[in-house]
Amino acid sequence: MGLFDGTPLERPITCERCGLDLRSCRCAPPPEPEVNLSKQRLRIRVEKRKRGKTVTVISGFLGSTSQLKHSLTELKNLCGAGGTIDGQHIEIQGDHAQRLQRELPRLGYQLHS
Repeated sequence: MGLFDGTPLERPITCERCGLDLRSCRCAPPPEPEVNLSKQRLRIRVEKRKRGKTVTVISGFLGSTSQLKHSLTELKNLCGAGGTIDGQHIEIQGDHAQRLQRELPRLGYQLHS
């Protein structure tokens, strides 16, 4: 007799679309939309954080998470700094607002006035 015999935890988790066990499900996840870079109107702001740390926040990204991750990598390399994704925002360590205002249009993005 197993620990979960007779409970809902005993049953395998099934796919919502096809009803098969998740291990045997062949449903493909729906593709995330790719948004043209020129249609993304970005805003840049600099925030002061705890212990005097400065962070440059870029917001206004649209599209898939893979596209956002690719943008994060490009911007971190461009600034030579660390960074992270917070929701639909990219945070780069340090004050890089001027550099990003010059370089984002070169990468194909549009800045919000």
